[in-house]
Amino acid sequence: MVWVPGGEFTMGSDDHYPEEAPAHGVRVDGFWVDRTTVTNDDFAAFVKATGHVTLAEQAPDPAAYPDARPELLVAASSVFRRPRRPVDLRDAYQWWAWVPGADWRHPRGPQSSLRGLGDHPVVHVAFDDAAAYAAWAGKELPTEAQWERAARGGLDGAEYAWGDELTPGGRHMANVWQGEFPNENLLLDGWEYTAPARSFPPNGYGLFQVTGNVWEWTTDWYGDHGAGVHDPCCTVDDPRGGTREASVDGRDPAAIPRRVMKGGSHLCAPNYCRRYRPAARMAQAVDTSTSHLGFRCIVRP
Repeated sequence: MVWVPGGEFTMGSDDHYPEEAPAHGVRVDGFWVDRTTVTNDDFAAFVKATGHVTLAEQAPDPAAYPDARPELLVAASSVFRRPRRPVDLRDAYQWWAWVPGADWRHPRGPQSSLRGLGDHPVVHVAFDDAAAYAAWAGKELPTEAQWERAARGGLDGAEYAWGDELTPGGRHMANVWQGEFPNENLLLDGWEYTAPARSFPPNGYGLFQVTGNVWEWTTDWYGDHGAGVHDPCCTVDDPRGGTREASVDGRDPAAIPRRVMKGGSHLCAPNYCRRYRPAARMAQAVDTSTSHLGFRCIVRP
């Protein structure tokens, strides 16, 4: 772990997606944070010690999903499948598949394995799985403000975790998508899926791959980024955003509460989801795991 000093920084952005606004001052206390996302080897040690069974390895309870088709009520997780031609970017089902047998041990489906992926970030972990690991390790998951403070690496207001250019001097600084998403991946950064957790240079605090590679869970319930920010000119102390009730997407008939995930992933591209930035944020249902979502932990002094 590395120490992130307490202090003030500008959280959010007024220049990109609306859910990132308004940019506002935040103050957090110092804390320790994992230098990398939790890896497959790390998570395997936790499972061996505790016998933990992830949500993706369990068949959903039919009572919790009364309108679900029976064939979907099996142990499964969401896996990215690259289409062979351009598709409608408004329809994520063109590239996401609900794959029975996909889980943290089988990141691309039941025929895949972790061979050669021990130092890659663990994926297919729902929120409760990440929280269980953190508790076992004597740690906890970060708030959105803590995560963003750490990801910025001391570069307050910078576009990226390393500065204001995506590829300074032509150098790739994160595992993100090059080409036209979702059908054309030029692999200019060298990786098609996840990369080892220590790939690419660390940020100013010594954290590896805080943006790109995999999204990361935070503890904050998803909601209006400006909630509680009565005046963007004023500093908010150690915010812990949202409420469970407000996090429910009213457009979702399943009405599953959602947490904030941060950092973007290897699927973020210039033509779609430019969220490989510390300010970026998205909602993620707490019961959902995917092939591009992991986590890292913190310790408060």
